[in-house]
Parts: sequence; C-alpha cells; structure tokens
Amino acid sequence: MMMTTIVMMWSCSGEIRRDANVSKADSLLFAAGNAKDYLKVLAIIDSLEDTGEISEMNIARWRGVANYYLGNMRSAEFHYKKAVKGEIRNEQDQLNYTKSARRLAGILTKKGAYRDALQIAMDALDRMKQSKQGSQSDYATLLNTIGCCQLNLGNSSAAEENFEEAYTSMEQVFDTDSTGHLIINTYLNTTDIIENYLALKEYQEALLWIDRADGLVKKYEEIPSTKAEATHETHGQTDLCRAIALEGLGEKKEASDYYRLAITNRFFKTAKGKLLANDYLMAAGRWNEAADNYKDLDRLLNAQDIDLTLDNIQQYLLPKYRANVGAHRMDSAIAVGIQICEALDSAITRSKIDDAAELATIYETNQKEAEIAHQKADLTMQRLIGTASALILLIVFFTVYTLHRRKAQHHLAVAHEKLQAAYDKLEETTAAKERIESELRIARDIQMSMVPNLFPEREGLDMYASMMPAKEVGGDLYGYLLLGDELYFCLGDVSGKGVPASLFMAQATRLFRTLATQHMMPDEMATRMNAALSDDDNEHAMFVTMFIGLLDLNTGKLDFCNAGHNPPILMTKNETTEKGLRETEFMKMLPNAPIGMWPGLVFKGETIESIKNRPLFVYTDGLNEAEDKDQVQFSQERILDILRHTHFDNTRHVIEIMKDEVEKHRNGAEPNDDLTMLCLRIK
Repeated sequence: MMMTTIVMMWSCSGEIRRDANVSKADSLLFAAGNAKDYLKVLAIIDSLEDTGEISEMNIARWRGVANYYLGNMRSAEFHYKKAVKGEIRNEQDQLNYTKSARRLAGILTKKGAYRDALQIAMDALDRMKQSKQGSQSDYATLLNTIGCCQLNLGNSSAAEENFEEAYTSMEQVFDTDSTGHLIINTYLNTTDIIENYLALKEYQEALLWIDRADGLVKKYEEIPSTKAEATHETHGQTDLCRAIALEGLGEKKEASDYYRLAITNRFFKTAKGKLLANDYLMAAGRWNEAADNYKDLDRLLNAQDIDLTLDNIQQYLLPKYRANVGAHRMDSAIAVGIQICEALDSAITRSKIDDAAELATIYETNQKEAEIAHQKADLTMQRLIGTASALILLIVFFTVYTLHRRKAQHHLAVAHEKLQAAYDKLEETTAAKERIESELRIARDIQMSMVPNLFPEREGLDMYASMMPAKEVGGDLYGYLLLGDELYFCLGDVSGKGVPASLFMAQATRLFRTLATQHMMPDEMATRMNAALSDDDNEHAMFVTMFIGLLDLNTGKLDFCNAGHNPPILMTKNETTEKGLRETEFMKMLPNAPIGMWPGLVFKGETIESIKNRPLFVYTDGLNEAEDKDQVQFSQERILDILRHTHFDNTRHVIEIMKDEVEKHRNGAEPNDDLTMLCLRIK
C-alpha cells in the first residue's frame, strides 16, 4: 500500500512539473522569437526536447518558425507539415495547428502548389470554426490564402467572396486596434491580393484592392504609434501598383502621373521599389528609363546583402537584361548576360549545397527524434522494472534479471533480422526502379518510332510536325498517309499521361492508318474510331481529342472533322511580308465529342473549298497551357501573336520558332503536358 501510494504521488508530481515546464518553454521561445534570434530558438528546442519538457506539436511548429525566418523553406515546410499532421489534444495544440497550417498554406501558395495549399487552409478554417479558437488575424489570413488559391485555379467568383469576407472580418475589429498590428496584417493580405490580380492581368480588380490598401494606410496614419517610414513605403508601393494597373487598362497618361508621384517616394530607392517601378516602365515600353533604373541594381543588392540565388537571378537580372535589349543597349545587355551566366553557375552550386545541408538537417532531426523516443521508452521500462523490484523485493530478483536479459537478446535478434530484411528489400527496390527506367526508355523509343519523322516530298506541299512527351512516354500523336493526290493527316491528345496514355495512343494511331487506307471521309473515320475505342475493353474510360483532315493536293480542298480538339489556326493572308503573316484566326468548327468517350456517336465533318497558300497550324493543349515557374500559361493569344509576327520561311521554321518561344516562357520549369504541333501549306 505504501509503495503504491508513493508511485501515484511521483506520477502526479511529474505531471505538475511538466505543465510548469511547458509554460516556461513557451516563455523562452517567445522571448527568443521576439528578439529575432532564430538560431537560439532552435537551440532552446533541442535542449527542451532532450528533457521532454515540450510537446511534439510545439517542437514542430517552432522549428518551422525558426527555419522560415532563417530562409530554409524546405525545412520550414517539412516541420510545419509535421505540426499539421499531429494529434490535437488540447487548446495549445489547436493554437499550434492553426499557426502552422496558416504558414504552411502560405509557403505552398508562393510555390504555386495551389491545390495542396487550398486543402490545408480550408481544413484549418473548418477546425477553427468547430473549436471556436484562434485569432481574427489567423481567420482572415486563411480566408485570404484560400481566395488566392481559388483565383489562380480559375475560380474568380469564389475568390472574390473569400477576399471580401476576410477584409470585412478584419474591418470590424479595427477600432479595437490601438497598436495598428491588425491594420498592417490586413494591408499585407491586401497586397497579396493585388500582386495576384496584377500577375493574372486582371487590372480592374487590382484597382479596387489598391484603393482599399490606400484606405488602410490612411487609417494606420491616424494611430499615434504610427511609424512614418512604414507609411512612406506603403504609399510608394500602392502608387506603383496603381501605375501598373492603369497602364494595363490603357490609361497611359494617368498611369504616368502615378509613376511620377511614386518616384518621389523613398520607397522607390529600395531594391523592391526599383523592381516594382520597372514592372511599370517595361509594361509601358519605356526601355531606356528601365535600363537606367537598373544601373544601381548591383549596389542596392549588395547594400541589402541579397545573394544572387536562382530565384533572385530570375527576379532581378533577367528583367535587367530585357530592359537593356529593349533599349538597344547591346553592350550593356551582353555584360548583363555574362553576369547572369557567372551568377547561374555560382547559384546552382550554392543551391545544391543548401539543399544538401537542409536535407541533412531534416535527416538529423528525424534521427534525433527517434533517439529521444527510444530514450523515453527505455525510461518507462526502467521505472516499471524498478517499481516491480521494490514491490517484490529481492525474492524474484535473479529470475527477473535472467528473463529481462533473455528478452533483450531476443528483441535484439528480431531487430537485426528486420533490419537485414529491410536492407534486402531496399536493394530489390533499387534494382526494380533501374529496370523500370530502362524499360521506359525503350518504350519512349518505340513510341517515337510510331510517329513519322520524315515528311512527304512533293511539289507544292510543305509539311512538318514535332512531338515532345512530358514524361518518358506520352499520349500525344500525329500521323499522315499520302495516297495519290490525297493527303490524310491527324493530330491528337489522349487523356492522361504516361504508359496508359501511350498504349491508347498506339491504338488510335493504328486505327487512323487502317481507316485512311480505305479512303474514308474524316467524319466517318472518327465515327469508326469511336466505336472501336469506346467499347467494353476501355475500362479506364480513356479518350482522345483529335483533328482529322483530308487534303486534295490539286484543288486545295480540305475535308476535316474536329473531335473535341483545340481549334487549329488558319493563316488567312495568301502572301507574307517582312513583318510576317498579317492575319491569323482560329477555325470555327462544329462541336464534336472526344473519341472514345461515349459509344454510338455519329461525328460531323466540314469542308473548306481551298486552303492554297493558307498555312494550317494544328497543336495540342500542351502548347497554350505550357506553364512557367509561377504557373502562368503560354496562352492562345500569344500563339496568335507569334504567328502574326513570324516571317513564314517554311513550316519547319514556324514550329522551331514556336518551340523556342515555349522554352523561353517556361524559363526552366518542367513541362506540365505533352506538346505536339503540325503545320502544312500547299502552293
């Protein structure tokens, strides 16, 4: 009875000490965080974690905070994700979860991972509503993040509703804000909205939020504790944003007036101010001013200790290069180009080193957490053994000791066997991965051999096509068959990517060639292909959008059927000039469903009496939907603009120029879809 009472008292006192230590831990961490000493934050976490004086969710959240402000975004994202996945047991855990989810959603949004960020922010908002815990700022920022994600995913109306709700919820508590903290937080959310609208060229919506940002600055100025330098910067920033929006709307004079006002503000002299000013100057075509503005860029970067990372090269040096090219200052442009090459080499090396260091830190953190968990388990076992030994004294000491040793040896043997099995499994997995990669390379070679790389050499006919899969194998296709004076051709895009799409593509290619040899019309070919591909064997419900054409090489008559595919572009002028083709337009066509989607469909065909001297350009959506690192699409308008201003040497020249323009637009981003193009012209 005495021993039991002592054990219970010991356990209770341990719980009391842990509660007290949690409070002490938070105080230490908040003090270091307010002092912006984030290395100290990490050191405190390590020391508290070793003694078990801080919860796992609190550890993950504070490690995320420290790495975020130290610029280690990969580590920050890793730790915030651990916090978000943790189990919520009390109010403190709910607070840690909300703060971590808010920051993680923001990181993912900046990366362009809009769907993941949207899911995390919406889950956090739901939990806030259910628990009725969390600050007004957290609530508004989560709504704002949800809106930014929806805007970039094309759901503008839902984004506007969330922006409005976030703004209104903060506006209701402004009168209680004596420090201006809530107003500044709302201002930062508002500038995020403005930047997103400007990036998407939705200038009218951007102006609405620029007006609100100005109103927030004025409200902040009414607070006695206002910092003058903060309001100066905000005025300069909103004036430059307004100039960019007005320029985009064609209000050039008014845009110029706001720009002149902005450059009198000291914000203009900062690196961020110079960059934002150049967004306006380059949009307005004021290349010389933009080039002059960039002369001080290196000095400003050095003054603010900004390294030329890959992101900063893209953000600062590439616009500087474009400005000098636009101003026809070729010597300066070449000098900047050399600087970019040198900086890229250093930045790539530094990026690899930083990534390796961050990954090593993450690995070490996981190892340390495993060791601590093991230590806690050992401590618990020791307490149990000690309590049992005290209760039964020395009567069973040797028995317990012997059993314990045997059990430990058995566990060690089992652990060794599991470790060896895991190692063997890893070797098998590595070998299997290498085998799959080899087979995929072979599959790519086979697939590329299925599309023609030689094109018909016939008097008066000029034809060329290109296919670039996004993965090892893809689902795009093109083909042609020349039968006397008739040229059958097609271009298509199978739903999905990878191996399943490539197999479906092979079926579609085979059917096209088989039906073309029977001299069928394009609409009948589409109907027959649909009947074959939409049968019961199509278990994965795959389909292909396709443009099928039949061209009479003597008369120029084009019979075609468009099965749910992007409308091709017909260049309507017969002659070219030094500036390229004067007019291009998307073909207006009857609606048809994609092939393979529904059985029993009858497809409709159309005819153009003659396309002689009128080049035809057909492509898959891997062209107009090609994305850069910010997920900005290449767009159909840009395709038209390039074709209008490209001198037409031959069809291969047109496709090569289009490929070069897409690569420039991607600017290093990985392809997000297969890209296939076909161009033909008869004289």
